[in-house]
Amino acid sequence: DDYSNVLPEYDVVCIGLTGAGKSSLLAWLCNEGSHGIGPTTGFSIKAVPFPNAILNVKELGGAENIKKYWSRYYQGSQGVVFVLDSASSDEELESARNELHSALQHPQLCTLPFLILANHQDKPAARPPNQIKKYFELEPLARGKRWILEGSTTNNMVAVKENFIQLIRLLEDTDTGLPARI
Repeated sequence: DDYSNVLPEYDVVCIGLTGAGKSSLLAWLCNEGSHGIGPTTGFSIKAVPFPNAILNVKELGGAENIKKYWSRYYQGSQGVVFVLDSASSDEELESARNELHSALQHPQLCTLPFLILANHQDKPAARPPNQIKKYFELEPLARGKRWILEGSTTNNMVAVKENFIQLIRLLEDTDTGLPARI
């Protein structure tokens, strides 16, 4: 039995407010392009292939009426991708910050690695990642947790892929490894 070419799979939950760009980023990662993508109602699951693993990404819609059910879908997650619109209004950014804070403190997510993407970096109003990091007060809140904060845009999917590969490395570090062979 040769398992060497079987890639590990990780279950990851992807959250963020409506319009943050979750669906578009995931579509581009799957080489589907983002033509005709609308807001996700409910949730969708995508198997996103990377050279070193497959991420089964459960993307949860960001609308008000869906957000309250997010935590029902957290169970079994091994990592979290949080996408925010770095060019959004101050009000929306504050809302995103509150959502991220509650995710970072949620009992089912608080021990997991987080990839936080400050998306839409190509827009004129975009705030750079270091500004977002400060505004989101991530240093004190996420101390001792494993997290990555990067800027992202669908114009540079090479960088986005690299960010996801960084997340996979964090997932590998926490993975208990293969079940014991009998």
